[in-house]
Amino acid sequence: MDTRKRFFGTDGVRGVANLSLTCQMAFSLGSTAVQVLGPTLVIGRDTRISGSMLEAALVAGITSQGGHALLAGVIPTPAVALLTRELGADGGVVISASHNPPEYNGIKFFNAEGYKLSPELEDRLEAGLCVACVQDDGSRTSLPTGIDVGTAEPISDAHERYLRHAVHILERDGLSLTGLTIAVDCGNGAAHYTTPEALRRLHAKVVVINDEADGSVINVHSGSTDLGQLTQLVKHSGADLGLAHDGDADRVIAVSASGAEIDGDYIEAICALDRKATRGIPGNTVVSTVMCNIGFIEAMKEAGLQVVQTPVGDTQVLTTMLSGGYAIGGEQSGHMIFIEHNSTGDGLVTALMLLAALQRSGKSLDTLAAESMKKYPQTLINVQVADAERLEGHTALAEATAEAEAELQAGGGGRVLIRASGTEPLVRVMVEAADRDTAERIAQYLAGRVKAELT
Repeated sequence: MDTRKRFFGTDGVRGVANLSLTCQMAFSLGSTAVQVLGPTLVIGRDTRISGSMLEAALVAGITSQGGHALLAGVIPTPAVALLTRELGADGGVVISASHNPPEYNGIKFFNAEGYKLSPELEDRLEAGLCVACVQDDGSRTSLPTGIDVGTAEPISDAHERYLRHAVHILERDGLSLTGLTIAVDCGNGAAHYTTPEALRRLHAKVVVINDEADGSVINVHSGSTDLGQLTQLVKHSGADLGLAHDGDADRVIAVSASGAEIDGDYIEAICALDRKATRGIPGNTVVSTVMCNIGFIEAMKEAGLQVVQTPVGDTQVLTTMLSGGYAIGGEQSGHMIFIEHNSTGDGLVTALMLLAALQRSGKSLDTLAAESMKKYPQTLINVQVADAERLEGHTALAEATAEAEAELQAGGGGRVLIRASGTEPLVRVMVEAADRDTAERIAQYLAGRVKAELT
């Protein structure tokens, strides 16, 4: 049996930069990508300190195979997907660890159509990490040499192409953001320029924090994983709402004028109901994951819409959307895919779709959220463990979960979901219940059991 560690997780290769994600790995991935995807590759990155180091190694791998690297610089992940299509490249590469802390980084890929790679293509890139490109005698007879090596060049209008695309989504429907004051927390990540600029071009008043592009503090007490600063900014500035991105800006979480968190479930519900009212939804179906709130499913059912649930991960959501011909899919984390506007999760596009629904309704975000769905109290606890893979098939934890679910059903409904993270050494324990105290109590109990059994 093959017991080698697998490098690709739910969203590319990820790890602590220069420790579990090395320059050698980046070089190998760049070299292999030319062979697997093709010679012309668009590269973008977020603001992390290690980004330029990994970019240099990735470019070296690409050009060593005679490939051509088109450098978009610091730019949101969805912009790389868009540029890959617009420029007719063979693939796209993003250097980012998304919502993870600054010491992490990652490398993920798009194919020529701007979609995340199939498992088969990822397997071929994975294999490249295990193959040495230098022969035993040190020769490189299979590689181009001299003037035949590849090149790297910047994309001079990378941001402008992405901005034009995003802004046009509202402009073509005759919508603007005139009259809205919008607070934005860029999380010191890749959206530090594009999101504030797009909102200004649509005539909103914009107040911004954490837009210094300081990669040493990307996602630190800021952005979509920590709404504290944004909530205060919304209240102090009198903004109509706030928007928070993660490090690579493929997701967004909103904050209402009252300071309420409007997560991906609310955003998807609002956008789905707006789309149904304006021009209908293909198949009367939206896509979400097993993490979505029960209240979301009930609200969609009441509106005559079916919810198809997938395992966690945007690739799972996208695959289901493409196979079923569905237009809207997303995750509670704020990672939304509007397939008509981009081929991957896009935090800016998601924000604009939410704002379009807001403008068409003439209502506040608080009102629109309350009308879209009623959320069941939910508690999510991340448990640090030594080996998250031991969760699968663990009898004692399965029994504890079954007992908790039985208690919830007897007390008014709810559910339990315990799963291993695909990007970190964590087990996520999620409990929904009819009341918050019950959800918190059962979640704490199960988290304690996970820690005891798997640490």
